[in-house]
Amino acid sequence: MSPEFIAFSMIGSLLALVILGYPVAFVLGGLAAIFGFIYIGPQVSNLFMLRIFGNMGDYILLAIPLFVLMGVIIEKSGLASRLYDATYVIMGRLRGGLAIASLVTCTIFAAATGVIGASVVTMGLLALPSMLRYKYDKSLATGAICAGGTLGILIPPSVLILIYGPLAGISVGKLFAGAVIPGLLLSGLYILYVLLVAYLKPEKAPAMPPDHPDFNVTLSRKFYLFATSVLPVALLIIAVLGSIFFGVAAPTEAAGVGAFAAALLAAAYKQLNWESLKEIAYRTMTVSCMIYLVLMAAGMFTAVFIQLGGGDVVENVVLGLPLPNWGILTVMFFIVFIMGMFIDWIGVMMIGVPLFTPIAAALGYDPLWFAMMFIVVMQTSFLTPPFAYAIFYLKGIAPPEVKTSDIYKGVVPFIILQFIGILLVAAFPKLILWLPSITK
Repeated sequence: MSPEFIAFSMIGSLLALVILGYPVAFVLGGLAAIFGFIYIGPQVSNLFMLRIFGNMGDYILLAIPLFVLMGVIIEKSGLASRLYDATYVIMGRLRGGLAIASLVTCTIFAAATGVIGASVVTMGLLALPSMLRYKYDKSLATGAICAGGTLGILIPPSVLILIYGPLAGISVGKLFAGAVIPGLLLSGLYILYVLLVAYLKPEKAPAMPPDHPDFNVTLSRKFYLFATSVLPVALLIIAVLGSIFFGVAAPTEAAGVGAFAAALLAAAYKQLNWESLKEIAYRTMTVSCMIYLVLMAAGMFTAVFIQLGGGDVVENVVLGLPLPNWGILTVMFFIVFIMGMFIDWIGVMMIGVPLFTPIAAALGYDPLWFAMMFIVVMQTSFLTPPFAYAIFYLKGIAPPEVKTSDIYKGVVPFIILQFIGILLVAAFPKLILWLPSITK
C-alpha cells in the first residue's frame, strides 16, 4: 500500500470513529495497533513500548495531576464561591455587574484550575441562578458563563498547554508566558461586550437593585472582602506562575507548591475535612488518568503514523497547496477550527500538533507564536456547536427554564469576540511573544 493511502485511511478512520462518539483514547490506541500490526508487524509492540516509556518519563507531565489537584481543591473547598460573592459585592452596583463579576471570577478561577469543566459548572451553579433572579437576559447570562469558563484552557496553568509543550517540543514555561496576554485580552473583550450591552440595553443586564442587602455596602467592607476572598487566591496564582516565568521553579515544582498552598488556604477557611479530601483525591485521580491514557494512546498513534510515512504525506499535501504562506496557515487553522466543532480538545491536539507543527516550521513561522495561535484557535471549539463542551456542561446544571437554544444564542457574540481576539494576536505577534521574551 502507498503511504498516501495508509495516511488518509488512518486519519479518516480516526475522525469517523471519534465523531461517532467512541472514546478518543481507545480510538487512537486501537487504530495504532491495527495499522501497526498490519503494515509493520509484531515488532510494532517495541515501538509502542519505547514511545509510551518516553512520554511517561517526561518530568514536565508530573505537573498535570498537581495542577489538577490545585484546581480541584479550590473548586471543592468553597474558595470559588467566596471569590464570586466578593467580586459581586465589589462590582454589583455597576450595570451588568453580575455578568462582569462572573467573567472576572472565571478569569481568576481559570488561572487556578487549568480546565474548563470546573469553571463552567461552578459559575453555572453560583452565578446563573443569581442572574436569572435579577432578570438578566438568559442568552447573555449563559453566554458570559460559557465564554468565561473556556478561559481555563488558555490562561496558565492550562492543562492543555502542559500537554502541548512536550508534544511540540516547546518550553512549557514559555508557552505559559505566551498565553497570559491572549487570555487577558479575550477576558477584556468579553467584559467590554457585557458593559456595552448593559449600557445600550439596561433591561438585559440590570445593576444591583436598591433593596439588595449589599447595595449600600461600605468601602471598608469591600476592601475586607477583597483582602480575605480575592487576594489570597490571586496571590497563590501569581506566586505559582511568577516562579515559572522567572525561572525560580520548573512547572512541576511550582505545581507541587501550588497544590500544597491551595490545601493550606482551604484549611485556613475551615473547608478541608475527610469527606472533601476523599472527593478531591478521587476527582484528581479520574481527570489525571483520563489525560495520561489519551497521552499514551496518542503516542502510539503518532509513532505508527510517522513510521508509515504519514507525516511526510500530510506535509507535502499542505505545502503543495497553491497558496501563499499565510494562506496555508489559514487553511491549517481552519482545519483545527472545523475539527473542534466535532472532536474534543485533546483529540484535536493529538491529531493537529504532530501534523501541523513541522509544516509551520517549514514555512518559517516562530514555533511559539504558532503554538499559541493554534491554542487560541482551538479554544473556540469549546463554544462552537455541535460538540461544545462548555454548552454541555452548563446545560447539565442549568435551571429548567434555560433552554439549549438560549445557550446557543448566547455564545454566538462571544465566538465573534474570539475571532476578533485571534485576528489581534495574528496581526500583533508581540501580544504573544513579548512576555516570553522577558522571562527566563
